[in-house]
Amino acid sequence: MTTHWTDFLQSCGARFSDGRISDFGDLPGELMAARNDLVLADLSHWGLIGFSGEEAQTFLHGQITNDLRGLVPDRAVFAAYCSAKGRMLANLLVFKRGDDVLVMLPETVRETVQKRLTMFILRAKVKARNAGEEWVRLGLSGPGAEALLAATSGLLPAAGIMAVAQADSAFAVRLGSERFDIFVSPEKAPSLWEKLADKARPVSSGAWDWLMVDGGIPSVVPETQDQFVPQMANMADLHGISFTKGCYPGQEIVARTQYLGKQKRRMYLAHVETEAKAGEPVFSPEFGVQSAGMVANAAPAPGGGSDLLVVMQISSFEGGNVRLASPDGAQLAFRPLPYPVAESAA
Repeated sequence: MTTHWTDFLQSCGARFSDGRISDFGDLPGELMAARNDLVLADLSHWGLIGFSGEEAQTFLHGQITNDLRGLVPDRAVFAAYCSAKGRMLANLLVFKRGDDVLVMLPETVRETVQKRLTMFILRAKVKARNAGEEWVRLGLSGPGAEALLAATSGLLPAAGIMAVAQADSAFAVRLGSERFDIFVSPEKAPSLWEKLADKARPVSSGAWDWLMVDGGIPSVVPETQDQFVPQMANMADLHGISFTKGCYPGQEIVARTQYLGKQKRRMYLAHVETEAKAGEPVFSPEFGVQSAGMVANAAPAPGGGSDLLVVMQISSFEGGNVRLASPDGAQLAFRPLPYPVAESAA
């Protein structure tokens, strides 16, 4: 995040903590607005890696779980980047901008993932860079988001998740019927923010995190790196894995998990009446003092407590008595994910 952009957001009422927008003066109200209304968020806590060079797309295709051979400027791809053990080091939103391939992921893991990917470039005609200052990232969500985006920027991604609309100084990715990631050049960002904020309520980074959790979309953070095979975090259900592409790091384990039917864990959406954070263990009577799983992501919930995505034993979920942090911790209340999951994981 540049100083110019930070200063602008502060002039709009943003308050910062640890490099993120903590609130615009009313966090409880912002969380309620995220649940019910049209909201606007700064996404500077999401980083960007830019890959350039004639072999950029081919190189990334050989590193991640999804197929990039057909990647075109009007479509984005969701994917995971795994260790040799088949466990996620990051999950990514991948899209094209001109001749570049851009990868969006949490800024907290951006540097380590960029360094690791760079190690494998070797003689490929590819260069990787931190592209975070090249584009201001915004999130727009709620009733009327599509119409507002079109009216203020001229961007209108086609129907369907992961559709991308491109313009000279901006582009947008459709995450839902009324939810978008917007990328705008730094010099145009203040003007676009003001136009969007005329109709959409500005909200904290945490409010956008809650929208991600509520949507059942996991993001790998430092506390959960190298913990989950992609299917455990529902990446197959989110169309983040191709089972017909060629090799990539961890591909054998990912394929074995899929075809041998040995998946024992999956990701669930839950609420707990206390604070929760990524990396915390969960417990069930079936496993006693041994952890039954781990919180993948958590965010303050509208109305209090926390909503969370938890990767855990399927058998413990079926038992129904799952506790946070300790065997006698706060009990999790589960609710349905907003998308179907495969029968083998249900």
